[in-house]
Amino acid sequence: MTSGPQADGRPASAADVFAEFCAAGLWPGVGPALAGQLAGVGVTSPGTVSAGRLAALPKMTERRANRLLNSWVGAGHLWAVAQLLIPHELPPRWSLRLVDALGDDAAAELRADPWRLLTLPEATVAQADRVARALDADVRRTDPRRGRALVDWTLARFTRDGHTVTSQSQVEAAIRPFGVDPVAAVEAAVADELVTPVADPTGAGAGEPWLSRTLLARAESDVADGVRRLIRTARSLAGARAVKAVTGDLDEVQAGAVGQVAGHGVSVLTGGPGTGKSRTVAAVVALCRKVDVSFALAAPTGRAAKRLEELTGAEASTVHRLLGARRSFRDDEGDDRSGAAGFEHDADNPVEADLVVVDEASMLDVEIAAALLSALRDGTHLLLVGDPAQLPSIGPGRVLGDLLDSDAVPVTELRTLYRQTEGGAIARLAAEIRDGVLPKVDDPTHEVVVVPTSGSAEAAHRVTQLVTDSIPRVFDASGDALQVVTPVHRGPAGTQALNAALKARLNPPAEAGHAVRGFQVGDRVVATANHLDAEPTGYANGEVGTVVATGDNVVRVAFTGGESEVPGKALNDLLHGWAITVHRAQGSEWDAVVAVLPPEASAMLSRPLVYTALTRARRHLSIVHAAGPAVSRAVQQVGSVPRRTRLAALLRDQEAGADDLDAD
Repeated sequence: MTSGPQADGRPASAADVFAEFCAAGLWPGVGPALAGQLAGVGVTSPGTVSAGRLAALPKMTERRANRLLNSWVGAGHLWAVAQLLIPHELPPRWSLRLVDALGDDAAAELRADPWRLLTLPEATVAQADRVARALDADVRRTDPRRGRALVDWTLARFTRDGHTVTSQSQVEAAIRPFGVDPVAAVEAAVADELVTPVADPTGAGAGEPWLSRTLLARAESDVADGVRRLIRTARSLAGARAVKAVTGDLDEVQAGAVGQVAGHGVSVLTGGPGTGKSRTVAAVVALCRKVDVSFALAAPTGRAAKRLEELTGAEASTVHRLLGARRSFRDDEGDDRSGAAGFEHDADNPVEADLVVVDEASMLDVEIAAALLSALRDGTHLLLVGDPAQLPSIGPGRVLGDLLDSDAVPVTELRTLYRQTEGGAIARLAAEIRDGVLPKVDDPTHEVVVVPTSGSAEAAHRVTQLVTDSIPRVFDASGDALQVVTPVHRGPAGTQALNAALKARLNPPAEAGHAVRGFQVGDRVVATANHLDAEPTGYANGEVGTVVATGDNVVRVAFTGGESEVPGKALNDLLHGWAITVHRAQGSEWDAVVAVLPPEASAMLSRPLVYTALTRARRHLSIVHAAGPAVSRAVQQVGSVPRRTRLAALLRDQEAGADDLDAD
């Protein structure tokens, strides 16, 4: 990082701050090359920006100079924030994210309360303290603003691990080392409505207070209220005769699930690969058509929605599109979420459907689930389809798991494997892992192949060999039908190194034409944030596509749902995507998958992670195994830390409608 004090210890000058702001790409239309030329024409500070000076830049037209001048004026709110960050060695690109989180008046918000810097997950308390001292030399560690921010920051850290609630004693223990009165800090956070006290969700009866970030507390209450409302207002969609007419090809358990959908306001269908979830959903669609009931199909990701369309013969969309998202949502694997807000459909403008089916429901976090339930009118039936053995949602909560634990809604679990005509090796492997067993793979059909390696370097070499030669040659799967998944970003077998190696082999720069921010025609890319307002069709976090064109600071990507323009700062939410993380692959399937299990992932391996990685494949799965006994241990012992949530407790408590949040 180049910001902050100079090499001789002097503070960064105004010209230094301005130069770094421009070099960071925060002035729209000014790339690295142009930023390096500004000083040559006398543009060294905001006061020196003029159309005349900009027109003096090499190859600059008067029209473009005027556009740059206008874009500078439009970036004024970012400049105001960057002036607070850069002199204190903080990344200038945080300006964008602070504006996203705090609004266009982010600079004023930070001046009024510098600890709002802790809104960003990677910001540290020491950094916020440094900014606070620069703004007010007399500020004290006991400042109430600091205390309440520390409480919210602590809960936000737990939220990134999926928890929605934490005991007050645990919060107090976490903030005590920072020199604040923990009790006073919690009181300040509650008084400012950042935090809400909630009942102990464990049912232990010890009386210890628990805390939740207010948005999450309200979201869990909204989900519980919405589920009870749909149950209470439900009327049967079809009689037994109609159900029987569309379930002739189903087994008894599957047919029973169709009947439950027709008769209950909320129902859940679970099961692993090959157990017939899709056939059951197709029968539900057939029932709706038979009795003239309107329906909507949705899934959290574009690929899952496309797969749902293929299997049911009916139109499906992402959940965000079903709700009519009006803005972008950043969701970089839980590290920076702007929240589930800004939907066209809500309680005042509900979704027009008598039945809504949501596939891959294990991916629903509590905020999007709350938005979904709020947008369903009284009497709408909701079917959630998912596999609780998969990884939980990237965002906080465990909606599907809590519904299953609550016994508040009817649940059908499909256990019988039907995917035998295609070999069934992937489905059988998944079923055993689901039950805590890592079997020895002996598959003469080679639907599942294990590739043992001695370490990450050899694993990376084998991945490249499989993707560029073996799998395309033997299984006729390449391009967007073939995907590499790995648990980690870093290391020789992480996404970063694997993407670099695969790009060098599959789409080297010399053959790819004009590059924009490192992306070229033919590159495989993955979205790391939702941009549902992109033109002409939006795209969601986790969607993988191929760059089909490049232009002036813009690339055009063919995603599953259609082509999208990815311009300007949205390019920051794009990564190369030949290899993606297991978390980002959740909800998607490919014909062939290379699942990498490197030794550096040993500490993070869990049964849900291994299960999710290996169930992304439909026709062929290559497991590049370098993690040794850690994989078997993770499968046997589960390994994942249970999430602390209160939705199950709310659903069990039929009087929970009197929750203290209802007074808001």
